[in-house]
Amino acid sequence: MKVHFIAIGGSAMHNLALALHHKGYQVSGSDDEINEPSKSRLASAGILPSAIGWYAEKINSSLDAIILGMHARADNPELLRAQELGLKVYSYPEYLYEQSKTKTRVVIGGSHGKTTITAMILHVLKHCNKSFDFMVGAQLEGFDTMVRLSHDAPVMILEGDEYLSSPVDRRPKFHLYKPDIALISGIAWDHINVFPTFENYVEQFRIFVNQIADGGSLIYCEEDMEVKKISEAASNNIQKLPYHIPQYEIKDGITFISNPKSKISNPLIIFGHHNLLNLEGAHLVCKKLGVTDEEFYHSIQTFKGASRRLELVGRSESLVVYKDFAHSPSKLKATTEAVREQFSNRKLIACMELHTFSSLNENFLEQYKGSMDKADEAIVYFNPHTIEHKKLKPISIEQVRSAFARNDINVFNDSALLQQYLQRKKYKHDVLLLMSSGNFDGINNNEFGKELIANATHAHPLIP
Repeated sequence: MKVHFIAIGGSAMHNLALALHHKGYQVSGSDDEINEPSKSRLASAGILPSAIGWYAEKINSSLDAIILGMHARADNPELLRAQELGLKVYSYPEYLYEQSKTKTRVVIGGSHGKTTITAMILHVLKHCNKSFDFMVGAQLEGFDTMVRLSHDAPVMILEGDEYLSSPVDRRPKFHLYKPDIALISGIAWDHINVFPTFENYVEQFRIFVNQIADGGSLIYCEEDMEVKKISEAASNNIQKLPYHIPQYEIKDGITFISNPKSKISNPLIIFGHHNLLNLEGAHLVCKKLGVTDEEFYHSIQTFKGASRRLELVGRSESLVVYKDFAHSPSKLKATTEAVREQFSNRKLIACMELHTFSSLNENFLEQYKGSMDKADEAIVYFNPHTIEHKKLKPISIEQVRSAFARNDINVFNDSALLQQYLQRKKYKHDVLLLMSSGNFDGINNNEFGKELIANATHAHPLIP
């Protein structure tokens, strides 16, 4: 099979390219920009484009498939050439469906938690030596790529993103997977640039539920009222399996989950209400795939979390630092509350960046009201140049402060000043939570967090 990628350098696209290369396909591609780590990974596999740019001459009738990434535009010369020749052009999710249509497809959807739930399932299946293919939206420990495609695995685990499929296919990605087993973790308005109203956004999940295969299963979080409403109203021939927070307790900063059948409490590395909900959803999926309760609870004890999802940077007696991908109001609230509960005896400093199109839109800002109330100190950063680049109306520090409805909130629009503020703080028995889908305009959260810990704790060694 000969497959060509238009916009091969993206995070998702280059991982799919690597997966097909490992499967034995002949892979080629183009892009007008390829950054690290995509560049090095493609080069190591021998499929890095020899020159940057778009080349219509690369498109010919010998290609079996062309995969179009979101980074490309509708007037891309390679896309136009493919259309001129009448060649089949797939979006990223379309091609994943083509690769998995003979397999049992498990699709994890939801406004929040889907990467973590998918990662939990993959961790358990691997630990139990199950054969499976997958696509997940983050690089996971123990997995070389974010996509695996094989000839013989009977199952495909797919993270179901609700964002658009391609520049010429405006359907949400998760509408294209046609799941046999589906999960919805929660619904909280996101992607305001694509779904202008909450009702329009919710409708995408209703469509997703209606596309579950006849006789399939829907696993859903009944603690989310919108999810519960949609799931209970579904009239297609499917099995409905609700889940809720499992029984747990916290001892000395460690969360223990109870196995109802064995009455044994298992210690976890992860913590927080939302993570425990995610765990229970993953548990039900794994049961559908033949994993026993004992196998699940034993395997999940070693799960450290998905990359940048409440990930520990380092800790000492004086300071504990976590980084998280949280950026939407619901994710921000859930992550802040999780850290507050886990470290009830420490001061919690929550620092987040407004970075996405939705978060920087003045009409969406009010959705953040109360989302950082559980923090002892709340800090928000945004870059005016990012707003300008996204062609949005400027927002002010006063608007941000008003939107979060917290008079004592610190708001920064200069990354250097934010760094100086955090470096000069006197940490005594604190937790710092760094939350962003970006990087605070150049801050390496790992290096920065470890620097803060080292400076705050000269007399105390780091706790593993």
